[in-house]
Amino acid sequence: MEKITAGDIRYADLAGKRFNKRFSGKPEYIVLPTTTTEVVIAVQEAVSNKRRPVVRSGGHCLEGFVSDPTAQVLIDTSLMTNVSYDADMGAFAVEAGATVGETYRRLFLGWGVVLPAGEHPGIGMGGHVLGGAFGFLCREHGLAADYLYAVEVVTVAASGQAVPIIATREVSDPNYDLWWAHTGAGGGNFGIVTRYWLRSPDATGTDPYTTLPAAPATITTFRVSWDWSLVNESTFSQLTSNFGAWAAQHSGPDSPFRQLFSILFLNHRNIGKLDIKGLATGPQAARLIEEHLADIVEPLGIAYTKQIEETPWLQFALNPFPELFQPGFDNALAKVKDAFFKRPFTDSQIATAYKYLTLAAPIGGGLGMATYGGKVNTIAPGATASAQRDSILDVACNTGWISPEGAAPSLEWVRNFYKDLFPGSGGVPVPNDQTDGAMINHPDTDLATAWNQSGVPWYTLYYKENYPRLQQVKAKWDPLNIFYHALSIRADQ
Repeated sequence: MEKITAGDIRYADLAGKRFNKRFSGKPEYIVLPTTTTEVVIAVQEAVSNKRRPVVRSGGHCLEGFVSDPTAQVLIDTSLMTNVSYDADMGAFAVEAGATVGETYRRLFLGWGVVLPAGEHPGIGMGGHVLGGAFGFLCREHGLAADYLYAVEVVTVAASGQAVPIIATREVSDPNYDLWWAHTGAGGGNFGIVTRYWLRSPDATGTDPYTTLPAAPATITTFRVSWDWSLVNESTFSQLTSNFGAWAAQHSGPDSPFRQLFSILFLNHRNIGKLDIKGLATGPQAARLIEEHLADIVEPLGIAYTKQIEETPWLQFALNPFPELFQPGFDNALAKVKDAFFKRPFTDSQIATAYKYLTLAAPIGGGLGMATYGGKVNTIAPGATASAQRDSILDVACNTGWISPEGAAPSLEWVRNFYKDLFPGSGGVPVPNDQTDGAMINHPDTDLATAWNQSGVPWYTLYYKENYPRLQQVKAKWDPLNIFYHALSIRADQ
């Protein structure tokens, strides 16, 4: 298998961070396997030569886990893109290098079905599914990880031998624990995923047309926008409160609004606008949207713009909300700090948000609040490695910058903003009555530093009571700790 080194014209493109240009690595070489056998060969050569391997599929990790100067061998699975129906497994096989968008396309055109996965079509499935994977359809159908029937992983035994393992969700499977760990424990922990098999938990038989949920025929999207100049602290507070109250009321598993997903974008005043963007599915989509906006938007009494469109599912899936993923999106230097909420923001937290979003500072960014729950919250916390199963919102403080001089003020702003949202719990969203930790697919290395004053370790914020079990899986399947990064599971931690 070819090794791509610094003298190759492909090296710069492959070595560069595909998203979040804050981080850069310089591996000794890069390999582009096309089969599981070639991944085994690549891992074995790295281990035998005492070189540290890392893996990449879509390249959208928010931290520098892959673009790490200490990583010596980059195994890029982006040429492993097959999506097919495996009759023997009774499940759809998706290789690790397939993107979310390509997976949507193949599943829809081939069988008219859908997997509830991420929002950005360029995300790679390899690192996405094993972190839980939430997106536009999660309230209606759950997390992508909830559909994981089996996973193929290249692991390294205590002898140093690279071995491909297939683990299924059948409780009689001796590799069951490895399957379980890949339902929410994040990438770079146990080995290299080469293939997933996906199937609805309640699917019966071997008909591919009923193996996953039927795709929606259409998606009805909505956009609401306010000019920041029309918003004062009172209306800001009311907007944020209305959104949180709606999520608290309508995020139950049986809510008729589980077919609606919405994000409130509380942008910094520098950006000039505040927005809600969302979607609904089904024959009642327009009514759900109007009722959603009637509860949140109408009581404010200030001017806004509204746009509602109905789009065929695949057209939407391959280019959702283009303004969110516009050209230049992949050139950002960014920091994202995530938190799960089981209860809405308090008045004090809303006041903190208003303070930071109106600071006279040369930064761009904001606070995003995405509706959560619905079908996600029908799964027991220990049934998968995705432990947060009673949240109503996924919230993120985020910032981005282009020029190097933007880094310091942007990072200071977003870190202090996040810290001040949780003054009673050490600056982080500890599992309690209101908050429930954070999502490992949105990793934040600050949680393992002095920015976390809670006394609750970072791994509890991500994995809660599941962490000891994950440590056992780590000790069994990666005993030499070949696969690690700043927030990786440690058997001895």
